[in-house]
Amino acid sequence: MTELKFEELLEAGCHFGHLKRKWNPKMAPYIFKEHNGIHVIDLQKTIVKADEAAKALKQIARSGKKILFVATKKQAKDVVSEMVKTVDMPFVTERWPGGMLTNFTTIRKAVKKMNQLDQLMHDKDFNNISKRERLQVQRERAKLDKNLGSIADLSRLPSALFVVDIQKEHIAVAEARRLNIPTFALVDTNCNPELIDYPIPANDDASKSIQAILKYMVEAIQEGLNERALDKDAQNEEETSPEENAAAEAPVKNTRPRRNRVDGQRKAAPAAKAEAAPAEEKSEE
Repeated sequence: MTELKFEELLEAGCHFGHLKRKWNPKMAPYIFKEHNGIHVIDLQKTIVKADEAAKALKQIARSGKKILFVATKKQAKDVVSEMVKTVDMPFVTERWPGGMLTNFTTIRKAVKKMNQLDQLMHDKDFNNISKRERLQVQRERAKLDKNLGSIADLSRLPSALFVVDIQKEHIAVAEARRLNIPTFALVDTNCNPELIDYPIPANDDASKSIQAILKYMVEAIQEGLNERALDKDAQNEEETSPEENAAAEAPVKNTRPRRNRVDGQRKAAPAAKAEAAPAEEKSEE
C-alpha cells in the first residue's frame, strides 16, 4: 500500500472546503484557514485520519467481512462503482433504499425475487408467454438490478459502511449508527464529524478528491484480502504437513502384523482340529 502524499491531495483539490457561512463549527479542528470566504482543510490531518481509516478497513477485509460503500451523488457514482468492483465489495450508487440495514430481511426478499426472475427469464418456456408479459418481467428485473444489483450477494449485514457526503446520505449513516455498524466517511467543512467513527476531512464534491481518497482505501482493502489469502494457504500447508501425514500412517503400519497373527491362528485352528480327531477315535476304540 503506497503512502498518501500531501502533493497528491493538493493536486486533487482535497483541501477545498465550503463557504464560511455554511461551515459546521465541529469541523474547526480540521480547518487550516479561511481564504476568500472559503475554508481550507488541513491536509496533514487528512493524511493522519486517512491512515487510521485505512488500517481499520484493512483489518476488516482481512477478517473476511464485507464493507458497504454508499455514494449516490453524481460526482462519486462512477468513481465508486469502478474502484470498489476491483475488491469485490458491495456498493450503492443509485438510491439508498430506506431501511436497507434496519429492515434487512425485506431487502433480502427483494433480492430473492430478483433471483426468481432470473430463473424465469432463463427458462425454456419464457419465450412462449406473451410479449407484454415478457416486457413486464424484464422491466421489473432491470429496476431491481438498478437498485439492488451491487448488493445481491450481500447475505448478511455489512461489517462497515463507507460514505461519501454524509449530508446527502444521512439516512444510511443513521441506520448504521442505530445498528452499531462502524462508519467511515469523507467529511467536508459543512459536516458533523462526530457522527462518524472514522472521519476523513476532505473535499467531498470534486471527483478527483473522492478518487484520491478512495484509491487509498481500496489499496488498503486489497492488501487485507491478499494477507487473508496468504493466511489460508499457510493454514492449508500446516494441515497437510509431512510430519502429520507420517503420524497418521504410523497406526496403520502397526496393525498389519496383528492381522497376520490372527490369520495365522485361523489357519492353524483347522490343523489342530484334524490332529485332535484321530486321538478321539483311538480313545473310543
